[in-house]
Amino acid sequence: MNQSVNTETPTSFLSVNNIEVVYSHVILVLKGVSLDVPKGGIVALLGANGAGKTTTLKAISNLLHAERGEVTKGSILLNGEAVHKLTPNELVTRGCIQVMEGRRCFAHLTIEENLLTGAFTRRDGKAAIARDLELVYDYFPRLRERRESTAGYTSGGEQQMCAIGRALMSRPSMILLDEPSMGLAPQIVEEIFTIVKDLNEKEGVSFLLAEQNTNMALRYARYGYILENGRVVMDGDAKSLSENEDVKEFYLGISDGRRKSFRDGKHYRRRKRWLA
Repeated sequence: MNQSVNTETPTSFLSVNNIEVVYSHVILVLKGVSLDVPKGGIVALLGANGAGKTTTLKAISNLLHAERGEVTKGSILLNGEAVHKLTPNELVTRGCIQVMEGRRCFAHLTIEENLLTGAFTRRDGKAAIARDLELVYDYFPRLRERRESTAGYTSGGEQQMCAIGRALMSRPSMILLDEPSMGLAPQIVEEIFTIVKDLNEKEGVSFLLAEQNTNMALRYARYGYILENGRVVMDGDAKSLSENEDVKEFYLGISDGRRKSFRDGKHYRRRKRWLA
């Protein structure tokens, strides 16, 4: 019996195509950045501080205008539709939301009040919102314990969990997660990344994850892009990137199985250029 084979490649849920971003009409920050995030995928956006990771996320979530930035070239497609003219609120209703670097909780509100602000754009009733609040507490039991605590007096890890939980309350299809490990203890970082993996596998939420912690990001992502000076200089599946000698030496500080010193890393950074 002849069996037909489906040779079509799945379309990306998010597709960023050759975008350029300019600040204040003169400062070119992103230079032809392209990336794809498949539906149900976890994709890592890697690079040193200042490489352009946060700008890329803000370009997707349409938050650049508040900082006098704009996408001047290229396209951004969400589920096949151009979204560059949508407001951030409209993008949230389409299922894409950003969790900002540095948590950005409302410090004067309780944890639960913070979570409920994430449902601001929803119109499906109080019962559905209450069910999703319980779902958030199931994924983040610590937030249930601290639900009546003022967010500004909780720990950094609890605030990061609150920020992710608040994003979940919008019922997103995709979360743009910016530097979730910043300033947190390794044990808390591990806990948060494990929850991200569970949300991806059990709830089908796609993630574009901007991270300086390359080792951690590549453990949980399936594909990665490396940015340097506003350009994508390397991409590939997470396993191949984590085994790449340049990546290990440049980002993980490991050469020939030995961890390099910070001084060696700085020398390597000056010596090695990704682009010819």
